[in-house]
Amino acid sequence: MKKLAIIVASTALAGFAGASAQAQSTAFENQDAASDAVENLEEQIRDDRDRDLERFGNSGRRIGSYGSLSARATSTNDDEDDVVDLGIGLRFGTYDGLNGYDLSLSYNYGEADDEETQNNLLAGFDYRRDLSSNLFAFGKADVTFDGLADEIGEYESDVFVGAGLGYRIFNDAERQWSVQAGPGYRVAQLVDEDEVREAAASLSSNYFQSLSQTSYITNDTDVIASEESVLVNNELALSVSMTDALALRTSLTTAFNDATDDGLDDARNTFGVSVVYNFR
Repeated sequence: MKKLAIIVASTALAGFAGASAQAQSTAFENQDAASDAVENLEEQIRDDRDRDLERFGNSGRRIGSYGSLSARATSTNDDEDDVVDLGIGLRFGTYDGLNGYDLSLSYNYGEADDEETQNNLLAGFDYRRDLSSNLFAFGKADVTFDGLADEIGEYESDVFVGAGLGYRIFNDAERQWSVQAGPGYRVAQLVDEDEVREAAASLSSNYFQSLSQTSYITNDTDVIASEESVLVNNELALSVSMTDALALRTSLTTAFNDATDDGLDDARNTFGVSVVYNFR
């Protein structure tokens, strides 16, 4: 049996990308295209810069509920292609001063000339309970589904459920560092292979260091391990807000999977730089 690859660790996403068919282009068909492209880029940059400081525990979280529902559908028809894309996203969370719940869901479906081009679901649920000012407990469930998986060894579905404890090592305005760890269980279905059921464990570290009133550095590390594979994801980032109009974020993301990588030299490294300037 093919050695398993990635264990799902945490999911919290609700973005969509609509595909468009290649057709004849005119100035009228492309009106506002540059504006739309800039808006999409700025939105991606804002998402990239957003810091999810509530991810570990409920530190700094406001009492009450939040939520959002997003939906996007596009349909393109011309002489050559019929393309349909649909995206649905949901975020919901609540905090009562002691317990925090968060749910996220993303579903994407695409079709071109009556053939499916995408059909995938991502869902995640997180629960956190403060045990003291620094100690908290957590539980999580993450689900992925790929309706287009058709090659031997590809994942049709993957479910990870875990729980454990977390501790805030530092928690002040200048520095925040939290770690969490615990056991879990995974159930995965691969194409033309037996269902996989195995114990797993998760370990995560979340670090924030303020450098000045306008800059900070972060380092987030996630490790998911089971008998079949170990996955490590690490993101190191420097964010700088020069003014209210100018912002910069530089990041290095490293993904290592011992099921596919012989060593750290084979890890996937992604370097990103985001800059945006808003005219007032």
